Amino acid sequence: MGSGLVALTSTALSWARHPTNKISSSYLFWSLCLISLGQGGYNPSLQAFGADQIANDDELPSTKDEQKSNKKSLFFQWWYFGVCGGSLAGVTFMSYIQDTFGWVLGFAIPTIAMGASILLFWCGSRIYAYKQDDAISERPSRDIVRSIKEALSKLMNSRITLPNSNPGVVELELQEKPLCQNSGNAKGLKEEPCSGINYLVENGKVVLRLLPIWTMLLMFAVIFQQPATFFTKQGMTMKRNVGSSFKIPPATLQSAITVSIILLMPFYDALLIPFTRLITRNKKGISVTQRMGIGMVLSIIAMVIAALVETKRLEISRKMDVLDPKLETEVPLSIFWLLPQYILLGISDIFTVVGMQEFFYSEVPVRMRTMGIALYTSVFGVGSFLSALLISLVEYFTSSRGKGRSWFSDDMREARFDKYYWLLASLSVLSLVFYVIFCKCFVSRSSDMDNEN
Repeated sequence: MGSGLVALTSTALSWARHPTNKISSSYLFWSLCLISLGQGGYNPSLQAFGADQIANDDELPSTKDEQKSNKKSLFFQWWYFGVCGGSLAGVTFMSYIQDTFGWVLGFAIPTIAMGASILLFWCGSRIYAYKQDDAISERPSRDIVRSIKEALSKLMNSRITLPNSNPGVVELELQEKPLCQNSGNAKGLKEEPCSGINYLVENGKVVLRLLPIWTMLLMFAVIFQQPATFFTKQGMTMKRNVGSSFKIPPATLQSAITVSIILLMPFYDALLIPFTRLITRNKKGISVTQRMGIGMVLSIIAMVIAALVETKRLEISRKMDVLDPKLETEVPLSIFWLLPQYILLGISDIFTVVGMQEFFYSEVPVRMRTMGIALYTSVFGVGSFLSALLISLVEYFTSSRGKGRSWFSDDMREARFDKYYWLLASLSVLSLVFYVIFCKCFVSRSSDMDNEN
């Protein structure tokens, strides 16, 4: 990622010196690709590595042992607090730097900050705690390749015989031999040639076990895309005046999500956790799955409020259209009516996003914790594509055919964002129902595994 930022700063510098330079376009594309690849690699790895630095009494998932220390929960909570703080600084301070002093300085400051953070991280390499699963050999890639070769060779060497006693009936008898011996203990996994296959199979089982809950969280990620798209477009048609001359940029309200997270995150520990401890008699107050569920409920309420506000905006717009159909002006409805839905989405992030980080980290083995955080980040990546697909489908079925009009019409007097918000709320309710069902099955299965052990 650091090399991508250096390349991006160099591209901006080259563009500033030679505005007509066509080569800079390709440099810009590849520098952005480097940043994307770097962020996809270091973000889950760094977060999992940071959580590993916290001493823990055991490695049991929180759904199995609700009385464990809440240090990991606090880590993920304040980690997200720091991410939101950096995001707020980016949309305020860095935006001012870029608008006032140009893109070169605007990109140079993050590049220098990234270089300083890499240097600081490297200086502490001697004091970090490194955790490794004893069941994994030092060269897992070589073991996996060797195990696949062993499995293929055993399958190819299996004999197929055709009995001659009854020629009218052809029977195939496959003489099988077990591909793996002594697979019952961890030491055998390390020593036997089939350890690579066991390693892959166990990882696959863990991912499949989490896949239903991962799938039900996708609708939350779809709702997560709305503030930067339809909420902003919705605000462009509303009254944005503050005083006599200043108008609030509609995209500025997105910072309300970050600000609400920063301001309300400390109250989660100071007020909500002690209150829930009295009710549930649980040291953590609420479980991780309950925390994610509460956030999903809040996101549904946010979409309901967004639909109601949009319905009110359309009513006022239609009344103005009746008075003067050619009049194109902003609706006399303050943009601050959008604040509740932004703030509720910020509060839902405190519950669901932080809960997702802790859940996917704690529910996987030590060897897969980076993959666990990657599963959390992939929810929002796949959710973004799912949001685009949903918009395309709605556009296709509601486009101007006959008397119908698209819900996403460029004319905001004809657009029906309210129906789209109701659709998202309905799909989210359906996801929440299945989420509760899957969580109950997940907890009961974990309890059965504990009893077997």
